Amino acid sequence: MSADGAALGARLRERDLSAAPAALNLLESTTPSDRQQSMRLLRELSPAGGPGEAPGHVIGVTGPPGAGKSMLLSALLKRWRERASSVAILAVDPSSRLSGGALLGDRARIEFDAGDRDVFIRSTSAGERLGGLAWATRTAAHALAYAFAVVVIETVGVGQAETDVADVADTVAVVVPPGGGDVLQFYKAGIMEIPDVVVVTKADLGAIAARTKRDVTAALRSLGCASTPVLAVSSLPPDAGIEELIAALDRHRASIDVAARRLHARRASALADYAYEHGERGLRALGGRRAAERLLESQEPALDPAALVEVLEHGAQQAQSPKRGQAAGMAD
Repeated sequence: MSADGAALGARLRERDLSAAPAALNLLESTTPSDRQQSMRLLRELSPAGGPGEAPGHVIGVTGPPGAGKSMLLSALLKRWRERASSVAILAVDPSSRLSGGALLGDRARIEFDAGDRDVFIRSTSAGERLGGLAWATRTAAHALAYAFAVVVIETVGVGQAETDVADVADTVAVVVPPGGGDVLQFYKAGIMEIPDVVVVTKADLGAIAARTKRDVTAALRSLGCASTPVLAVSSLPPDAGIEELIAALDRHRASIDVAARRLHARRASALADYAYEHGERGLRALGGRRAAERLLESQEPALDPAALVEVLEHGAQQAQSPKRGQAAGMAD
């Protein structure tokens, strides 16, 4: 029997943290009955349903493998809990070809107290979207933001994940390890255009970390992003720079129009889901990607991503109906 999606949504809205595991299980399920309940959960939490935007801070943390993201999150988690902030972390891993589930179990590398009920850490699968964010992860992040003060999406750090997370998070932190030429690779890939904060890890290495910080700052300046803060931190005790990083994340959140950013996120999520399910043919049926974006922009701002996908599907069906009618007339 499927869980009651509306009831789970109501519990999250009331900040019942114990509802998080069941909500994630529901959103990750692919059975038809669970999919229906997932839609009920999302509609319960939709701003159109009355609760308004989720109060939690959704933070995207991305960067190449081995950059030190998990150690950084361990240090951040410790400080957030010292401030009595509840924290949910979604660690996005590549999918197992056998089970379809998360393969690496990134949460195993994040240090936390397993008995702390104000912390929820879940390894989530990237699904078939190599390097990207699956539907369940994107919807879970905003659902959990109703219950938790901080929600972190840690991406696998390859391919499309870096830019996908920018369409979901309120604040994006790109993690850069010292040395290794990663700054140049990020610059080529366009990744340096998405961060709200850049974090150079392993500051305890000294000169090499300082040089990387200078290189990143120069790269951002050349892109016209000189105002993007670049911080060098160390995740080793005494966790140098962690307090400054939290302050930078908080300042960014306070400086943005959260409702506008969330609206963009819902529309981007709906378009990504529609394109994934229906491919280029589906986009052509709507008149192309720009036409699909205009259709979404014409809708009620508070609609949830699932409802927006239905709008796109209905629009494609309507666009195809005249063509079918014309084809039938020609056949006659």
